[in-house]
Amino acid sequence: LTMATAFAKKVASSTVASRPAAAPRASGRTYTAPKAVMASAVSGFSGVSMARKNVSVRSSGVSRRSTVVAQAAHVNIGDSLSEFLAVATPDPKLRQLMTSMSEAIRTIAHKVRTASCGGTACVNSFGDEQLAVDMVADGLLFEALKYSHVCSWACSEEVPDPVNMGGSGYSVAFDPLDGSSIVDTNFAVGTIFGVWPGDKLTGVTGRDQAAAGMGVYGPRTVFVVAIKDFPGTYEFLLQDDGKWLLVKETTEIGEGKLFAPGNLRAIFDNPEYNKLVSYYLEEQYTLRYTGGMVPDVFQILVKEKGVFTNVTSPTTKAKLRLLFEVAPLALLVENAGGASSCDGLGVSGLDVEVTAHDQRTQICYGSKGEVARFEKYMLGESKRFADVKV
Repeated sequence: LTMATAFAKKVASSTVASRPAAAPRASGRTYTAPKAVMASAVSGFSGVSMARKNVSVRSSGVSRRSTVVAQAAHVNIGDSLSEFLAVATPDPKLRQLMTSMSEAIRTIAHKVRTASCGGTACVNSFGDEQLAVDMVADGLLFEALKYSHVCSWACSEEVPDPVNMGGSGYSVAFDPLDGSSIVDTNFAVGTIFGVWPGDKLTGVTGRDQAAAGMGVYGPRTVFVVAIKDFPGTYEFLLQDDGKWLLVKETTEIGEGKLFAPGNLRAIFDNPEYNKLVSYYLEEQYTLRYTGGMVPDVFQILVKEKGVFTNVTSPTTKAKLRLLFEVAPLALLVENAGGASSCDGLGVSGLDVEVTAHDQRTQICYGSKGEVARFEKYMLGESKRFADVKV
């Protein structure tokens, strides 16, 4: 059988039901839900119909380069998210947390898709309130983590001070809707999150993460997952019946002329960045940049090549947040076989210590060759990748 045929049969025969959101416990909470959550008689996870039915899958949904998927670990194209998590981690609390995040992301996808966009903002309902869609996403994620019962503390770009979730096991930091300012243009946007064991979200590094993920809301809705010590980064596609099915594993980021240059204003007073961008243009790299960090980094995983840069200059300060964006995406890229360079220090985005929740930084993601080139242009040398030919 071809891979496409095998995948279609897997989907048609799948009977693994999506897990519903856990009911809130009666007592023992120190987290106070937002007003909209308390007022709503129905959980935010009811935003998407979960009708059970067979689904039709086009063969194009499976990457041509995903024909061999972690066979030794018994992970296969067409596996459900729950089947994947059962193999990827022995920890039931981490499995529950990732499942809860997937449920929130599924609902956020619906809220983004049905948002009403005016001249200044895109809004949708959250309980009995109309809120900006990024605040809707923020509320849904906090709600999911509270009801998971395995999250101790959580914070977000919108609420940077950690909130007690009342559970135990993990703490989570997230950007609820990266690119919210371009929702009205119908560009792809997304959610980014990192999962740290215990109850600390400072004094840690990205390498301490137990897992990271992102939701991508575009023509397709996908959930991208990386688990510490489980090689590869995994892409799950949302089906019409609400299930997440594995469609791609990425274990290698190769070389290729694809670039996404963030903060281009920095080229005017950062001569090193100006030279680097000029190199990309002179070498006829393909420009693929939307202004949304999630799709601009996600394309590196999908295409298995390319580079994303966002640097600073004397007049353009750092905007990207280490805890909420940079460290989680670094785990996704590096688990996939890529590399990162952070903070102008020539070190991985996984190795910069989080000293403040709102800590800002600069970053490069891409293949090892592209990150080596970035460091040589920006820093004069690349000690980590001295043996990589660029």
